[in-house]
Amino acid sequence: MEVAVEIPKYNLNEEQERKEILRHYRALLRSLKTKLKPGDKEMIRTAFEMAVEAHKTMRRKSGEPYILHPLAVAMICVEEIGLGVRSTICALLHDTVEDTDISLEDIQREFGGEIAKIVDGLTKISNVLDTDTSKQAENFKKILLTLTDDPRVILIKLADRLHNMRTLDSMKREKQLKISSETVYVYAPLAHRMGLYNIKTEMEDLAMKYMEPDSYKYLAQKLHDTKRERTRYINDFIRPIKEKLEQGEFDFEIYGRPKSIHSIWTKMKKKGVAFEEVYDLFAIRVILNSPPEKEKEDCWKVYSIITDEYTPAPERLRDWLSNPKSNGYEALHTTVMGSNGKWVEVQIRTKRMNDIAEKGLAAHWKYKEGTNDENRFDIWFHQIREVLANQDTNSIDFLQDFKLSFLAEEIYVYTPKGDVKMLPIGASALDFAFAVHTDVGVKCIGAKVNHKLVPIGHKLRSGDQIEIITSAKQKPNSEWLNFVVTTKAKSKIKDSLKEEKRTIAEEGKYILQRKLDGIGAAMSYPNMEELANFYKLASPLDLLYEIAVKKIDLKELKEFTVAGEKLIAPKPPLSPPKGEDKEKMEAKKTLQKDAELIIFGESSDKIMYTLANCCKPIPGDDVFGFITQSEGLKIHRTNCPNATRLLSNYGHRVVKTKWVKNKEISFLTGIKIIGLDDVGVINKITNLISGELKININALTLEAKDGLFEGNIKVYVHDKDELEELVEQVKKLPGIESVDRYDTE
Repeated sequence: MEVAVEIPKYNLNEEQERKEILRHYRALLRSLKTKLKPGDKEMIRTAFEMAVEAHKTMRRKSGEPYILHPLAVAMICVEEIGLGVRSTICALLHDTVEDTDISLEDIQREFGGEIAKIVDGLTKISNVLDTDTSKQAENFKKILLTLTDDPRVILIKLADRLHNMRTLDSMKREKQLKISSETVYVYAPLAHRMGLYNIKTEMEDLAMKYMEPDSYKYLAQKLHDTKRERTRYINDFIRPIKEKLEQGEFDFEIYGRPKSIHSIWTKMKKKGVAFEEVYDLFAIRVILNSPPEKEKEDCWKVYSIITDEYTPAPERLRDWLSNPKSNGYEALHTTVMGSNGKWVEVQIRTKRMNDIAEKGLAAHWKYKEGTNDENRFDIWFHQIREVLANQDTNSIDFLQDFKLSFLAEEIYVYTPKGDVKMLPIGASALDFAFAVHTDVGVKCIGAKVNHKLVPIGHKLRSGDQIEIITSAKQKPNSEWLNFVVTTKAKSKIKDSLKEEKRTIAEEGKYILQRKLDGIGAAMSYPNMEELANFYKLASPLDLLYEIAVKKIDLKELKEFTVAGEKLIAPKPPLSPPKGEDKEKMEAKKTLQKDAELIIFGESSDKIMYTLANCCKPIPGDDVFGFITQSEGLKIHRTNCPNATRLLSNYGHRVVKTKWVKNKEISFLTGIKIIGLDDVGVINKITNLISGELKININALTLEAKDGLFEGNIKVYVHDKDELEELVEQVKKLPGIESVDRYDTE
């Protein structure tokens, strides 16, 4: 029997809204049915009523009652992540402490310490990527400490983020870009690390929908258009395997699923191929119902059946049965050659493994109960705790290091005794040395990988066996930071360098003391800061170090004035611009005219700006403005290589931008043409561009090899439409294989 729940009437007094809210609440209870113990229903009801009351006057941007958001987040937690009653209560209350009058004490009084702690973690998290950068890393560290304390915090936050992404349509464009970038930068990799592949995939697809709408629509349409053909191919591929599995009396499911739009797009960009050439557009999944003791054996038997039927690509075998990923993912992946010369990826796993692949960490707890198995998550959490314990940076680097170190895919390598170490992809012999022990890291002079001598920067591969060679005389230098990707190695190297710098800086302190005494100024921190600013150094420590190593001789000190004991730096003289500076000023003047191209914000003000060199935007490109610290406003394309980092780390410095047409101004961009090296092909191309299309060519380079040519042509265009027209026309020329835009130097 359903309990009647008290919902206050909204000001709008819409009966339909009340019914809608109750419908969602009852659906949530139904999905929790198997997990409910005596008293749970009452607790959930209390949390629901508390949330309804707290959010009663609030609405989402779409206009719907706010309470539908916590209900949806709770539903994702239960249905898609596999969490239980306590997490449901936390999900219902996750925004109350931050947005309403309910305090943490109220929640603790009503539901106890465990739930209050998780809600507190969720409240801290919600501010993490919205504040300025100095607070950001601190907040992120708090999240990670809570994560290692109770991973449910991050799982509920991922559900919250997923629902926000699903309902992003009603947000403003700049908010869509910022939230999508954060999602791709931090939340999708975190979901991946937690083993939530479906959530990670959906987050990436939704982010792409807002960040690269044209490419997203193009691929979605392509997938839609080829669906019938793909389904037929999958069915034909599956038929003989299904028959053999039935003969072998396996209890199994077999089906095909398309790759995500984001992963197809990534592959197209990485390999430089068209949609039609992405060979594994879909994967076949075989899921076995096997008893625990026969899981591995059955998976390998199925592998044998599949590779008897179809020829495998040996280098594409992925054995995560023997060595599961750190997020617990277990499976056998192989890529085989199907009919019509098409490669097909096949994934083989058991029902238990599939649960872990779909529900990640939550499924781990379910299967771990009653076993002494060491959870790979525990090892991962332990590594994070270790790094956080001695991490003293509060810069944006922390987030970057964390991403590289803990959110990347991992490799498995071995010590000389055969112990397994887990490291992120891209790790070097030096990372391995620090993973063994800090003392081994700082004394490392080289390594033997598979018994061959290699330098400390040698990149490791899965399965390598490494022996570290050390020397008592070795000590870290700043170049080492270029060789490592793990946070532990980076922080230990930085600590070591700082220690050495401090020792050398002591000598500089003595020299500066004498100089300051000579002019009657005090050896105080404000005075050292004044000098550090004058010499454009980051800190007083750098100042003392540079004095000690004779990079600064302090001869300008005589130009300083002293008030009391305080140093006052001389003002730089105002001189007319000369040479290069003059050129820069002229360039700035011409940019005044360029400002016609873009309208900013709501007020349509024309503002000075420069175009970012990293992505070379032209009118018509999807762009955003970014306020830099030294160069004013820069315009970047939303698919710029740096866009995700800028939007997610510095969202508060992003300015809304849009183009207006201005046919007077041309922009330099480039096209890369690949085709058959035929007589007169260049003539045809230049005639088309300069003669027919009346587009100015700035530069042209050509390289021919083995009957193919590759040409790079820099052209001046007015906008994206003109560039796209140019690309289309060149593609129509005989013998042209591909034409792509590239960013000019």
